[in-house]
Amino acid sequence: MLQRLGFPDVGPHRRFVSALAIDAVGSGVWIPLSMLYFLHQTSLTLVQLGLAMTVANLAVIPVVPLIGTLVDRHGPRLVMQAGNAGAAAAFALYPFAHSMLMVTLLVFAASATRSGFWSALGPMVTQITQTGEREIWFGFLQAMRNAGYGVGGVLAAVALTIGTGAAYQSVVLLNAGSYVLAFLLMLGVAGGARPVRADDAPARDDGRWWVGFADRGYRALLAVILCYALAEMTLNVAMPVYFVDTVGLPGWVPGTVFVINTVMIGVGQGLVVRAMTGAVRRRVLQAAIAFTAASFAMFYAAGRLPVAGAAALVLVAAVVYTLGEMTAGPVVAALAAEAPPPDQRGRYMASMQLAWSTSGAVAPLLYSALLHRGALALWGGTLLLCLVWALLVQVLGVRMPLAGRAVTNLAQVDPTPVPDPATLPD
Repeated sequence: MLQRLGFPDVGPHRRFVSALAIDAVGSGVWIPLSMLYFLHQTSLTLVQLGLAMTVANLAVIPVVPLIGTLVDRHGPRLVMQAGNAGAAAAFALYPFAHSMLMVTLLVFAASATRSGFWSALGPMVTQITQTGEREIWFGFLQAMRNAGYGVGGVLAAVALTIGTGAAYQSVVLLNAGSYVLAFLLMLGVAGGARPVRADDAPARDDGRWWVGFADRGYRALLAVILCYALAEMTLNVAMPVYFVDTVGLPGWVPGTVFVINTVMIGVGQGLVVRAMTGAVRRRVLQAAIAFTAASFAMFYAAGRLPVAGAAALVLVAAVVYTLGEMTAGPVVAALAAEAPPPDQRGRYMASMQLAWSTSGAVAPLLYSALLHRGALALWGGTLLLCLVWALLVQVLGVRMPLAGRAVTNLAQVDPTPVPDPATLPD
């Protein structure tokens, strides 16, 4: 069944995939309930909770580079297991968080351990797969994560419908249990040990957490990822407010747009990656930018139509927007995973996680400021973002040879060695 949808044969990686699926369902349950849980279970105000969560999440950002160093020193599997164990402990303690300080500390602990999990995921996937099949694997994991979020969202809706303290506490404890189960499954996963150099010498440990930023090719990729992440943030940050408050569309429209995005990725991601076969990665990214820019233009145009026409155009634009996400995501993930030297992949990919974290911190302020100035400012700004993104992809094509390779979707057991970026002229 998975192969018919264009996904890889999970084969010997069933335990690993199962652990990720359980993790995704747990996250999908918690994300819609996180703020509501503390509002119902503590005496803190909405402003106090917002401040606590902001402080906790900002405090995680400096921790991410350290996680990359741990991945290189101890291997991604151990870091992923530590992330699951830490998240399980943090969620198990949530029922005892009643003060602002305790909420801040536990949210920080949960966010830091989840960042550890996600920072180690890319290196782990790269170790257990072969060059040539990375796009299809990262696409599969993205689709599975979306499906898990969808299932978790349904369970969260049940808890919200019940609305009792016991229901909220059950969600938290079940979420903690899901991380314990994922931890146990990871115990039997092969691979993910401490990486070695291509010549089988011990991994270098120079302690430089900034190696990804020192590599000019990878710097270009990080800038591309930042633009991609900012474009993706419009789905949760800008679109709902624009649809309802600016255009005056019915409340069901934002939810339907989210469903379209989730279902398309969950069902069609593998088919999209298969359709990329033979296409040069740089050109695939350019196509993704074209889809994204076209959707932003359509969202702006919807604001100038009557309600019925605007709603129809928004739903069509949501399809186009999702095609852009489905096209870009697997390619940037594969480039981020394949470009670093194996023994420094943790630190390189931690810098990618920093790019995502930065976009998450910047997007709410950026898009709220643009929305305050009106629809033209919002969508004109996002189109300008797409232009910058496209120019950076051109730079990437020059600085990173991997971006000029074609998507094969076939494992290459003996790939052509990729030169160490440290040996390339600046």
